Amino acid sequence: MKRLILDGESRVTMADAPEPVAGPGEVVIQTAVSALCGSELHDYRSGGVAGGNNGHEAAGWVRALGAGVTGLTVGQRVGVSAIAGCGHCTYCALGQYTWCRGFSFYGNMHAEQFLAAANACHPLPDDVAWEAGVLLTGDGLGVPYHTSTKLADSVRTVAVFGVGPVGLGSVLLQAHLGRRVIAVDRSATRLALARRLGAQAVVQVDDGDPVAAVRALTDDTGADVCIEAAGRPESALACFAAVRTAGTVVFNGEQGALPISPSEQFIRRDITAVGAWFYHFGEYPAMLQLYRDGLRLHDLITDRLPFADAADAYARFAAGQTGKVLLRYTDEA
Repeated sequence: MKRLILDGESRVTMADAPEPVAGPGEVVIQTAVSALCGSELHDYRSGGVAGGNNGHEAAGWVRALGAGVTGLTVGQRVGVSAIAGCGHCTYCALGQYTWCRGFSFYGNMHAEQFLAAANACHPLPDDVAWEAGVLLTGDGLGVPYHTSTKLADSVRTVAVFGVGPVGLGSVLLQAHLGRRVIAVDRSATRLALARRLGAQAVVQVDDGDPVAAVRALTDDTGADVCIEAAGRPESALACFAAVRTAGTVVFNGEQGALPISPSEQFIRRDITAVGAWFYHFGEYPAMLQLYRDGLRLHDLITDRLPFADAADAYARFAAGQTGKVLLRYTDEA
């Protein structure tokens, strides 16, 4: 079979690899579609991934079952979570795999076949096409949905700082939930896409102070919620400055330490700050219902390329001008 190799320095190649073998509690998936995630770009641009890739959003057919696997059948259509819980703890019983102390991460999903944990597979109903399935069971909707669970029902205005694929997912979801969304980014292309996904206002970072712009759009009060989806220190600090008193800042973008003042950023303004990483396995039914209720999930996708054109897909994605980029492994996807 073929597997994508991230060589680093913005290069990718296709290589032959042995077909995976399912161990106990695992399955082999024949890939129908995989999606690129912004978290892959660090390795793509720098040192690469030895012998493989860090792809972690995919859907396909169950090809083989490992020992002890029940509840799945060969040939079944599934979307796959990259995070698998131990299956024995209290968190796993609640479908909260990301909180499991013994969780495992499964990658290398940009390949014709890949290995997954059986308990991390979501069966895809017939009314869910591959494109929707990979977003429902991966970061595409998973991170925005898990983020939404952190927000009070009373929230009316949400500013999203950074509208890459995850930020665009929050724009789409928050607009679908009836909230006023302000999109903040440097890319005019992505801001235009944010408007199409429901943002009522956009802020071009290079045109001036984004904090002042958000405050001007909210009668100098600030947004109820600011979502940091860029993974940059300047946008994280801007979120604290642009959120209203007693508002909420949500961190989606991975980054290092920040010069945070408990007094200035939290105590004196009653600010709440929370993190939201990946999604809970048990949140899938609610996300599926949102899709069936009309959430325009397909609109997040801007580029669809054959697996053989993966190098072009990464180049487009890394240029910062796309929404979600998919690799297709079959004409059915």
